[in-house]
Amino acid sequence: MTKEQAILEAAEQEFLDNGFEAAKTTRICKLAGVTHAMLHYYYRTKENLFEKIFEKKINLLKDSLFVFMDKSDMPFLEKVQRSIELHFDFLRANANLPRFVINELIFKPKRLDLFKEKIHIIGTNVLSRISQEIEREVKQGTINPIESVDLLLNIASVNVFVFATMPLLRAFAVEVYGNENAFFEARKRENVEIILRRLKRIDN
Repeated sequence: MTKEQAILEAAEQEFLDNGFEAAKTTRICKLAGVTHAMLHYYYRTKENLFEKIFEKKINLLKDSLFVFMDKSDMPFLEKVQRSIELHFDFLRANANLPRFVINELIFKPKRLDLFKEKIHIIGTNVLSRISQEIEREVKQGTINPIESVDLLLNIASVNVFVFATMPLLRAFAVEVYGNENAFFEARKRENVEIILRRLKRIDN
């Protein structure tokens, strides 16, 4: 691993754990095993380093939701199911990410510009294709009508809620299933069921 990569990994951990304001470059340097001068050489400022991490996480979040939507050889409802599952699994592996993104967008409104840029890319490159698939499926009678943006918001909402509120859910929901693994698997199945029930026609 290069020094630059080590800095990025250390910064990612620091920012996700503490957010931008509370993050310390001294802790990043210690975790990465580099000097402060070396961090400054690669990234100049804490803000530049954060923007690199924030953009990376936004891209990962976007890609995790849309990867199966691009598979033309897969039935539409199967693509939706796999997208829900993959997005859920990604959030599970990056459990601090939803709160991290939400907090930064709330407390640093200028970060909305970067977020809007990514959303625009989604709008031009993905939503139109999903809309065409939805229109085709509706005409074939396999699904109920829905706007593509509503479908994506539904998926994001049910999945993100679990991890954005996980500290609260640990207090009363997890114990019902015995442990977190069982809770997560049950919640993932439930989220798939919620979305597919919205899409499937009753007579199918």
